[in-house]
Amino acid sequence: MAAACLVLRRSLRAGQLLGSKPAWPQPPQANMSFATLSRGRRLALSTLGVVIAGGAGLALALHRSVKASDLELHPPHYPWSHSGFLSSLDHASVRRGYQVYKQVCAACHSMDYLAFRNLVGVSHTEAEAKALAEEFEILDGPDDNGEMFTRPGKLSDRFPKPYPNPEAARASNNGALPPDLSYIANARHGGEDYIFSLLTGYCDPPAGVTMREGLYFNPYFLGQAIAMAPPIYDEVLEYDDGTPATMSQVAKDVCTFLRWASEPEHDDRKRMGLKIVLMTTFLTAVIFYMKKHRWSVLKSRKIAYKPPQ
Repeated sequence: MAAACLVLRRSLRAGQLLGSKPAWPQPPQANMSFATLSRGRRLALSTLGVVIAGGAGLALALHRSVKASDLELHPPHYPWSHSGFLSSLDHASVRRGYQVYKQVCAACHSMDYLAFRNLVGVSHTEAEAKALAEEFEILDGPDDNGEMFTRPGKLSDRFPKPYPNPEAARASNNGALPPDLSYIANARHGGEDYIFSLLTGYCDPPAGVTMREGLYFNPYFLGQAIAMAPPIYDEVLEYDDGTPATMSQVAKDVCTFLRWASEPEHDDRKRMGLKIVLMTTFLTAVIFYMKKHRWSVLKSRKIAYKPPQ
């Protein structure tokens, strides 16, 4: 211990004599980096990193491949007539789609956010919409005696619900709650592509897959087991305009109707966008002309300010 103190005192004194700060003894440090390694070691470390990353990716891919979700299909994209930037909805198809909803879908699914007046000027005239509303008996009241009563429907009434409450809906559908269809085209990934694929995609389950009683196999549905029985088939109804009611035609019409229900401003939005594009193009041409031929002369002028006398 005494020898160590003597060595430390001599080193401090030597630093003071040299006019520099005392240098404390530093522990040895390893000076190693990727750049200082030899070429062979760098190549080996790079290869090891690539192998580890590739192995991790392969393990993740194999882990996903063994899941049952592999049976779920992504809906393809269909060439809808209203999918273009300047394309409007097929209002004849919207009219037929409402007929499909009324005769097929309304038995289980509600549309709480649509009223009969929304059909006026879109798929039906005002007289036709009134006639459709009057077909239903609407519970109203209370009256002057405090009692509820029924009356014929009016344009201001919303589409009637098939069940009085969600509990009754579940009890009638083996515990499954049919979703409301007002905004279903926006609420599902894929929109009308998903709905069309779901309606026409029922098939037999593959080998090794057993469906529980009351469920049906549909590869486009999450989990592939859906409680809704196949709702449409060829000639499931007879269109008022005489259009052949094939399965694909019925699915296409109801998808168009649900797109309009989810986005009633579809045509107005595209019409407004076209006006904005035309107006912007005109204003851009005018501004370019003014800058090129009217304001460009100001760049060559020299403005001199005289000091006040």
